[in-house]
Amino acid sequence: MDLVVDGRKAYAYTGGKPFDPTLPCIVFLHGALHDHSVWTLLARWAAHHGRAVLALDEPGHGRSDGPPLPDVEALADWTLAALDAADVREAVLVGHSMGSLIALEAAARAPQRIERLVMVATAYPMKVSEALFDTARHSPMKAIDMVNAFSFSTTAAKPSFPGPGNWLHGANRMLMRRMQVASAEVNLFLHDFGVCDRYSHGMEAAARVRCPVHVILGERDQMTSPKATREIVQALKAEVVMLPGGHSLMLEVPDAVLNAIRTALA
Repeated sequence: MDLVVDGRKAYAYTGGKPFDPTLPCIVFLHGALHDHSVWTLLARWAAHHGRAVLALDEPGHGRSDGPPLPDVEALADWTLAALDAADVREAVLVGHSMGSLIALEAAARAPQRIERLVMVATAYPMKVSEALFDTARHSPMKAIDMVNAFSFSTTAAKPSFPGPGNWLHGANRMLMRRMQVASAEVNLFLHDFGVCDRYSHGMEAAARVRCPVHVILGERDQMTSPKATREIVQALKAEVVMLPGGHSLMLEVPDAVLNAIRTALA
């Protein structure tokens, strides 16, 4: 579904069902160098179980017009504007990695509109190593390979979603490469990871959040270590679910993530 947000086209995947703003709405926010497709299983489950679904492509990603927005704060405002464009008054926000920071900031900026907040593979602060930034400046494709090596806890996941024989590392690598190549205006890797690294208002945002919060973490996450969530989890009074996986939880342990989100929504 196409929306017009701040005068530009914004794309939202609706889970295979026509979008109905009168239904309880759930909004999915992707991470760095990703798009709506990382949410396919979860979005389809929600859409076929009585929810209106918006799995958004953030500006400059996937099918949404650019340019990419400069920081978490601007992306949070854009997310709330997307709710307006879809005629949604209240919603549940589910964000992965960079998307979890956007969801946190949006919930802080409009606490009366956010019913529940789910942060997947999150950390605060979400710092990025200078070595990775340096590689991204000179060889973004190599940086993408580095991130993929860190994002999965196994070399091959059990047959599951998307289906038997699917190469998780390769699928994620190609998605990130496609996002990078499609962004003619900016080095999208450097941009997205810079957005994560610069965000410094997480604790202030947490103090303004009024809804229940659920945090879903990977035990072996090398990108956003569970150790880096202790303060923000305490500030949010969040319920924590720890799963046997790495950073790309929706690919590596899709059924467990789905079950955790079903529990959060219940």
